[in-house]
Amino acid sequence: MPSKQKLVTRVELAEYLGLPIATLAQWSYRGTGPRSIKVGRHVRYRWTDVERWLDEQSRGAAA
Repeated sequence: MPSKQKLVTRVELAEYLGLPIATLAQWSYRGTGPRSIKVGRHVRYRWTDVERWLDEQSRGAAA
């Protein structure tokens, strides 16, 4: 059985990060930001990918 991972919408993630939705859309288009997946016509983010990306950002700032 596949593991169940929490998927969040672009709106939910933008709210959590305190960013405009358009910023997440641009990051997705450019291939930057947290890894996104398409479910039909909808963009979703795996919470584990978001956490990993946030960890990478904090490590990059410290370097």
